[in-house]
Amino acid sequence: MLKEFEPACKTDFVVSDHALEQYREKLSAQQLSLKEKKLPVILLIEGWGTAGKGSLIGRLIRYLDPRFFKVCTRSVPSDEELRKPFLWHYMKDIPQAGKIVIFDSGWIEETVRAVENGDLEKKALPERLESIRIFERQLTENGYLVIKLFLHISKEEQKKRLDRLEEDKNTDWRVTKRDHQQNEHYDKFRKRFDKCLEATDTPWAPWHVLDASNRKDAELEAFRIVTRAIDDALETRPGSTPLPKPEQFPLLDMPLLSQVDLNRAVESDEAYRTQLKAAQKRLRELHNVLYRKKIPLIIAYEGWDAAGKGGNIKRLAAALDPRGAEVQPIAAPEPYELSRHYLWRFWTRLPKTGHVAIFDRSWYGRVMVERLEGLCSEADWKRAYYEMNEFERELVRWGAIVMKFWIHIDPDTQLERFRERQNTPEKRWKITDEDWRNREKWPLYETAVNEMLQKTSTAFAPWYIIESKDKHYARLKVLNLVIDTIEKRIGKAD
Repeated sequence: MLKEFEPACKTDFVVSDHALEQYREKLSAQQLSLKEKKLPVILLIEGWGTAGKGSLIGRLIRYLDPRFFKVCTRSVPSDEELRKPFLWHYMKDIPQAGKIVIFDSGWIEETVRAVENGDLEKKALPERLESIRIFERQLTENGYLVIKLFLHISKEEQKKRLDRLEEDKNTDWRVTKRDHQQNEHYDKFRKRFDKCLEATDTPWAPWHVLDASNRKDAELEAFRIVTRAIDDALETRPGSTPLPKPEQFPLLDMPLLSQVDLNRAVESDEAYRTQLKAAQKRLRELHNVLYRKKIPLIIAYEGWDAAGKGGNIKRLAAALDPRGAEVQPIAAPEPYELSRHYLWRFWTRLPKTGHVAIFDRSWYGRVMVERLEGLCSEADWKRAYYEMNEFERELVRWGAIVMKFWIHIDPDTQLERFRERQNTPEKRWKITDEDWRNREKWPLYETAVNEMLQKTSTAFAPWYIIESKDKHYARLKVLNLVIDTIEKRIGKAD
């Protein structure tokens, strides 16, 4: 893209001044429309060092209401950021509906820098670029407008700007060692930028390369591109046009819930206590190894009401160092969560490397309760199957172990436990009117769960159906599955 780029003809400054003023007024007015129509906008500004990214952002935001935009600048990553997935840095900062987020450099600059520093092997680059494409497509499909600008200057122009900045003591601090490296190895960097831009130039999030050799011309073109993109999005909301379907993942064969034998049980209470103690001891040892090897463990729990998720999670969490493990209870989303991509509230709850996150309910609510209660459209929950597979693959590529448990009982067992809760004062808080309403929809939920298991149980993030008619059996099964999975990952020697 950069190699073939032809600089635009210089604009008459008289004309450009008039045009700029019009575009500035237009962008200011568009911000109100974005708020009214709840359209979130992500503006990514990439480019060469000294190309004028900061100056352009400053002029763009000058005409915006500061209550409804945010500028995110990627600086030296913190220790926490280094211990999170690559896309976490950006997913956590996506805007709420009706707001704008401007990234001052972002995933392309970070990718090029990672290759340059040796933090990202060249053979891993295609996966990284695929992750970026998926990230941008998921945002677009969920109603985000993604605008991407790359500010391009020649080697000679960059050298001229570097020299000018260094001549002034008030600006020489802005010149970095990397800026000089870029200029000295301009062709090499151009090839790297080119590869990333070409791989992520898509119909849903195209790149716009701007000739930044003249700052005023670049500003005019940026305003033109941004305002036009917003106009188009306000008229035809992003995601309204079906995008190409992503790849299909190889799936594991899963039985129907009706085929699962629920009569599995531990032979005695004494056997349960003995096995529980041994399993928890082994898991405690393995947690230390996970921390030492910086392997994150992510466990998602789903299941029927009264199936025993809480007790199961309690025995699992008891075996882990609380300084490196956290249970994430997931309830109905808050308004600020509803105003973002539905996976946002799970991205922001991911553990650091070496830590454990246990989700009590998970992102799979999209294809169960949200589906059946009409809390999202049919297109939303049908699309979610492959979005969640992509999400989990991204976590696995990061280095995480991902496990998913469906805690299973039959309707009769549920009814028995509901009545016990209702008749036991200290347990009555556990039973609600909603539980009874959900029970009436058991056949519908069973259909939805079966479809979920069939479409999202992958080799890299499998579902395990946990027979929980006997809670003791279920607890031991989960503990042993977690132990076996960790041992396979790290080797039993540890």
